[in-house]
Amino acid sequence: MDREISPPPRKRRKLSAPSDADPKDQTPVPTDSSRSIRIFAWNINGIRPFLQQTITSFFKSATTASSSTTFKECSLRALLHRHHWPQLLLLQEVKINQHDEATQKAVRIAVNRPCQSVDDGPSYIVHFTLPRDAHNARGFGGKIYGIASIVRSDFFDCSVVNIRDVDWDLEGRVHIIELKQKIAIFNIYAVNGTNNAYRSPTTGAVIGTRHDRKLDFHKLLLQECKSMEALDWDVILAGDLNVARSLLDGWPGLRTFPEEHVKNWQDFNDKFFDDEDGLRAADVWRKLKGSERRYTYFPRGVPWGSSCDRVDLIIGSRRFFEAGHVLDTGILDSAEERGPSDHVPLWVEI
Repeated sequence: MDREISPPPRKRRKLSAPSDADPKDQTPVPTDSSRSIRIFAWNINGIRPFLQQTITSFFKSATTASSSTTFKECSLRALLHRHHWPQLLLLQEVKINQHDEATQKAVRIAVNRPCQSVDDGPSYIVHFTLPRDAHNARGFGGKIYGIASIVRSDFFDCSVVNIRDVDWDLEGRVHIIELKQKIAIFNIYAVNGTNNAYRSPTTGAVIGTRHDRKLDFHKLLLQECKSMEALDWDVILAGDLNVARSLLDGWPGLRTFPEEHVKNWQDFNDKFFDDEDGLRAADVWRKLKGSERRYTYFPRGVPWGSSCDRVDLIIGSRRFFEAGHVLDTGILDSAEERGPSDHVPLWVEI
């Protein structure tokens, strides 16, 4: 697609702000099919609201009923049930300390505990990649960044050959689910570019900013993808890429200040879509939905739809997309689906 690098013109056609879409107006979520794989991705902005509350917490609210409702709305098991038991639910920004085995165990219990009196759904396994960078992931007692992939057990047994981390990431941002079909699914929580210092993971010395690390992350991710394609794997990247690609992907506009933000999304577009020696991949939403404006990031504390961006993406190998293997995609852009997060889920069916 064509890249927009300059700031938007002063005079623009008047557009309506996004509204809290009624679920019936969204792209229908596919029902389960043994002939396809359904992948959901969601930046949950912290796992804590999704874990079972202690009994004392029910007495801190005005009523027991309101507490029960909150728990139900924040249930990962309920989300899996509501969307017909997808094979994969990729979570970003889980915010779990790498040594916190109790919370990891609680997540595994939560995704398998029946959410209703009638729940005959499948079991799930959970794979975590959590930050282990002593110099760049120290905030909040190490409860920062981190990803988790929730994989349906029957699918794991019959299709997954490996789930692996990458040696160039110590912040808990990437792991790869390798399938027997030679499809590599990347769960990604990409670096957010800021002027904060980035330190050497080995020495702790300042070697640049988080903007610099973001550009380096793009380069290393591209190398990982191309190395797998060279071995005849198809790649799918899903998660929070922390970049809005064009003017279509930001409301009321795309961030053009400071200048580093323009450089970041230009670099991302070059490496993964535009350059001949890049990945030349397919942005699944844009390929299937054209110029339709939908967004995945809805910050809290402001009216719904007053400021939003499409920064969560699903990207596929060009040959995989052109072979017709991507069936459909959608963005669940409602306040209900956002839950306690500031992002909404998105999905793809392959």
